[in-house]
Amino acid sequence: MAKRVLTTESGAPVADNQNSATAGVGGPILLQDQHLLEKLARFNRERIPERVVHARGSGAYGYFEVTDDVTGFTSADFLSSVGKRTETFLRFSTVADSLGGADAVRDPRGFALKFYTDEGNYDLVGNNTPVFFIKDPIKFPDFIHSQKRDPFTGKQEPDNVWDFWAHAPEATHQVTWLMGDRGIPASYRHMNGYGSHTYQWTNAEGEAFFVKYHFKTNQGVRSLSADQAAELVGKDANSHQTDLLQAIERGVNPSWTLHVQVMPAADAADYRFNPFDLTKVWPHSDYPLQRVGRLVLDRNPDNVFAEVEQAAFSPNNFVPGIGPSPDKMLQGRLFAYADAHRYRLGVNHTHLPVNAPRTAVVDNYGRDGLHATRNGSRHDKNYEPNSYAGPAQTDAALAAPLAIHGWTGTHEAPAHTKDDDFFQAGELFRLMSEDEKGRLVANIAGGLSQVTRDDVIEKNLAHFHAADADYGKRVEEAVRALRED
Repeated sequence: MAKRVLTTESGAPVADNQNSATAGVGGPILLQDQHLLEKLARFNRERIPERVVHARGSGAYGYFEVTDDVTGFTSADFLSSVGKRTETFLRFSTVADSLGGADAVRDPRGFALKFYTDEGNYDLVGNNTPVFFIKDPIKFPDFIHSQKRDPFTGKQEPDNVWDFWAHAPEATHQVTWLMGDRGIPASYRHMNGYGSHTYQWTNAEGEAFFVKYHFKTNQGVRSLSADQAAELVGKDANSHQTDLLQAIERGVNPSWTLHVQVMPAADAADYRFNPFDLTKVWPHSDYPLQRVGRLVLDRNPDNVFAEVEQAAFSPNNFVPGIGPSPDKMLQGRLFAYADAHRYRLGVNHTHLPVNAPRTAVVDNYGRDGLHATRNGSRHDKNYEPNSYAGPAQTDAALAAPLAIHGWTGTHEAPAHTKDDDFFQAGELFRLMSEDEKGRLVANIAGGLSQVTRDDVIEKNLAHFHAADADYGKRVEEAVRALRED
């Protein structure tokens, strides 16, 4: 086997990779040492801006296989026949902490899935919870700032966390999820994934349906208590990454079963609460789960930076048969996610192997910018329409059109009969066993009792009282007991 030769970035062979060029033995280093300067300059630029949210992540490749016929609801080609397989890449992540944060912390988990379909990449960006803290994207930067490190103390502050939640009563449902038993997953393999948002499916006849995605783990849901998580973080801050990597390397390939809830589009207007509200779930008694297929992860990335850090997911990457809904949080993310990648990775981030389509042909008029690898030839024009047989539009919409009416302006969401911020949090609390309720209350009280302002504590307690009288009473008593110690 021929010996591999170390080269510079331009391909020239490197004569000495152990010693810098100097002016005589022991003399100062020479500016003409191209290899040294190139190594140091490249090293200085190895780090790209980390994600503001979902910075700490792990990922793996796999496939999605259709197990049930859903062609009555969507014309998406990758869902068109039982047995059809599509390559995928799934990135898991924590939300609030930085790239160097620990895995086993109380935080929602990102569940971002890329389908490399024959009609282009379809990105489904969700979490391990079916709901979220807010329902309008204009509040998202403020929410994240309240959960991240304080500008003065440099650490997450209970005063900030709970002060924002005190002023966001719609967060009560997600806070109940987060502080409950599923708030710290034992691993990425042992948690469910949800599309969280409401999406639109359109069938071949043009009929529209609204859907919610549920990926149910086939490994079983397993979670950690706060004490177990603290112990695990001390042993291995990368515990979730370690678990996922080692499981796939051993051939123990994790899998999830995808179900969807399907709502005929006509039901949305008169449903008892706003079906596009990200802080609420659709009861399964109204819209039962319908099985779609199976997601399997069977290959680890060869390079975490190239394939996990540079993986870019954008919920505006739809394929024919799937589109957005009027979910306001989704609408905001249609812009924000793609824009974040243009900032972090450059306008040509879709050229990177992990983000590039596998089988679909990319043919458009995007040109230039940093790292352009698909820039056309002398025969390709960079404008449209043209007389040179360039790519042209199909005139076939990806999804069904949605009717709109009314005046422009900053409106609150339309009121439905059960549109309040607390009833689903109360329903979730009442579904819990006594032991689960006890742990939930202890987790909430542990954080809320550290808040220094009485008015912030009182506002949060009012939310739990509004959700369920017993819920509020227990939290109030637990907070009082901890503050009196």
